Amino acid sequence: MTTLAVIPARLGAERLPNKPLRTLGGVPLVVRVWERVTSLDVADHVVVATDAPEVVRACAEHDVHAVLTSADHPSGTDRVAEVARLPEFRSADVIVNVQGDEPFITRDAVAGAAALVADGRFPIGTVASPLDASAGDAPHVVKVVCADDGRALYFSRASVPFLRDAADRPLRDATARHHVGVYAYTPDALARWVALPVHPLERIERLEQLRPLAAGIAIGVAMVDRLPAHGVDTEDDLAAANARWTALSAGWS
Repeated sequence: MTTLAVIPARLGAERLPNKPLRTLGGVPLVVRVWERVTSLDVADHVVVATDAPEVVRACAEHDVHAVLTSADHPSGTDRVAEVARLPEFRSADVIVNVQGDEPFITRDAVAGAAALVADGRFPIGTVASPLDASAGDAPHVVKVVCADDGRALYFSRASVPFLRDAADRPLRDATARHHVGVYAYTPDALARWVALPVHPLERIERLEQLRPLAAGIAIGVAMVDRLPAHGVDTEDDLAAANARWTALSAGWS
């Protein structure tokens, strides 16, 4: 089995302008993510997919393989799919999508999603962790509920399942899980995903994984014990990531 990991990196993020090129430990963030994913030893190839020549140049300066993709892609998934269609990667059996703002992503998360696909259990794999009770009603926390076989039943920003009786809160909190946005796909499932039209559920929730789910494409959910560190979305996140990087670097020396 050959695994391709693709890191989509869009330059036009609104909350953190030029995000892939902002520095973490003195090196562009997207390079740090590539280094992290490479170090996990899960993928045979790790590639950055970007819409910006500036990101390609920054990656080249650090010997990171980057592909310049179309600027018209509506999502990172479409960017990943373009890379997966390239002749040198068409033989990949599993494609993994790791967001370009996750420099501390864990091996459990990436390997967990990939294993669901590599083992033939599901055409798409993703990850979840136990849901903190305080996050059950938070719209920025994506929740997933699963069938007994680990297949995702639904993803939502809302509190799911609905709590009809307060006495059942512990049961509800144990049933809902905190979704981690790492994905793995078979080549066919990825191609089918990006060929589908936007679904009303996807538009309402602003969750693109509802598109393949609504079309009947099964998504398996691997459980990990803990969440990876929060991604880098804002200036505060970047400052926190640099502080963590400094602390980790001190431990390495």
